[in-house]
Amino acid sequence: MATQAQHAPDMEEFKILLRKFNLKATNQRLAVHEAMLRLGHASADMVTEAIRTDGTVKITVATVYNILSQLAALGIYNHRMSSNNKMYFDVNTFQHLHLYDTVNNTYRDVIADDLMEEINDWLCKKKFKGYKIDGFDLQIICHPSRMRSKIS
Repeated sequence: MATQAQHAPDMEEFKILLRKFNLKATNQRLAVHEAMLRLGHASADMVTEAIRTDGTVKITVATVYNILSQLAALGIYNHRMSSNNKMYFDVNTFQHLHLYDTVNNTYRDVIADDLMEEINDWLCKKKFKGYKIDGFDLQIICHPSRMRSKIS
């Protein structure tokens, strides 16, 4: 499996990526990325709230959603649909697992390089008639334990 950088693009890397795709580093795009760096996994509502809390840029939920969707379409972010029918975006595009909390509709990254490599090796040996594998996305579905929910 090819080794990828295992971090989200910082602001300078993000600006380089925008230029690569002929996009301007607008205040709105920079604010969205800054919020995503803090949040990691977030819906457009969550990002908008984070930006509004900062008070540096005026932005609507629709604009945030459009920016997040555009960045996901370009591969700068990933996206996933939660069980509450909300689109969540992920600033980390390297291969990793997700822990999805079905009660709170939140995602956490799980870094397990050995497991990811093992799955990739297994998939490379497997033949699926009529299909070519582009990649895989593994999500662990969970809910808070009693001890954890008491802490929350």
